Amino acid sequence: MGRIMAIDYGTKRVGLAVTDPSQIIATGLTTVHSDNLMPYIQDYSQQEPIDAFVVGDPRNLDNTPADIAHLVKGFVKKLKKQFPGKQVHPIDERLTSKVARQSMIESGMKKKDPQNKATVDEISATLILQSFLDQKKPFD
Repeated sequence: MGRIMAIDYGTKRVGLAVTDPSQIIATGLTTVHSDNLMPYIQDYSQQEPIDAFVVGDPRNLDNTPADIAHLVKGFVKKLKKQFPGKQVHPIDERLTSKVARQSMIESGMKKKDPQNKATVDEISATLILQSFLDQKKPFD
């Protein structure tokens, strides 16, 4: 079984997270510059098989598409073309950055750490992936 990769797409930075090979645990992977995203994913997928992608769907609080939504759709088209046959799942990413910053503070990080946008993006990708995994779980 391959991993699932989550992508928190941004115009400058992209947060990435992956599951373990059993697709149970979401872990932050890294943050890359958006220009280097596709080569990074290609290199990573040669080292670790990827079964599917989860991409944050940027929405406003009123559920309308956020300003960046058209860029994310364009990226998803490229991703599907580059990785045919791999599923791409959109996941609502509203408030993930806010939750990421709050969890950084609550975990005891220094006050300046939540201002590190790269770390916030990586944690946001992890939250997006965990949300997807939680939705996949069957009811007991």
